[in-house]
Amino acid sequence: MKTRHVFTTPDVRAAEVAVNALRRAGIPTEDISLIASDEIEQQAIPDDLQETSGDFAGGGVKGLVGGGASGLLAGIVAVTIAPLGLTLAGVAAMTLVGAAVGGWMGMLTGTEEPDTVRRTFEDEIAAGHVLLVVDGKGDMLARAHAALVATAATPLPFNKPTATT
Repeated sequence: MKTRHVFTTPDVRAAEVAVNALRRAGIPTEDISLIASDEIEQQAIPDDLQETSGDFAGGGVKGLVGGGASGLLAGIVAVTIAPLGLTLAGVAAMTLVGAAVGGWMGMLTGTEEPDTVRRTFEDEIAAGHVLLVVDGKGDMLARAHAALVATAATPLPFNKPTATT
């Protein structure tokens, strides 16, 4: 499983220097992304380096739980109404359908919600800094940290598993 580490750089030029240092250290481009204000991202950051995932996984989990709970509640209410004749299997089916629909809707809406890194470090972004995100395993992250020591990148307190691995 990969872990996500975040660094801050004072501007786009410093972020470019840091990305080049990571590439020289053998960090694959697909494990590097940049996050900045919308204006900076549109004008100065290449599309392949922009973090655009949103909170897809988080939205899906919230929707799955909420939809499952709603389906279960609706099923229990339907069982108590005798003329409907719903069985416990029907309650289970309603729970599964609620979870599936809720998860799907949660993922769709989660793509519109800023990802965890963007929400956590919104003050850094508002200050005009560019965040450098590196996803990797232990040895690769150690190489990334070593490569970034000589640049203007400063580590931020973020060390979490990525949702994509």
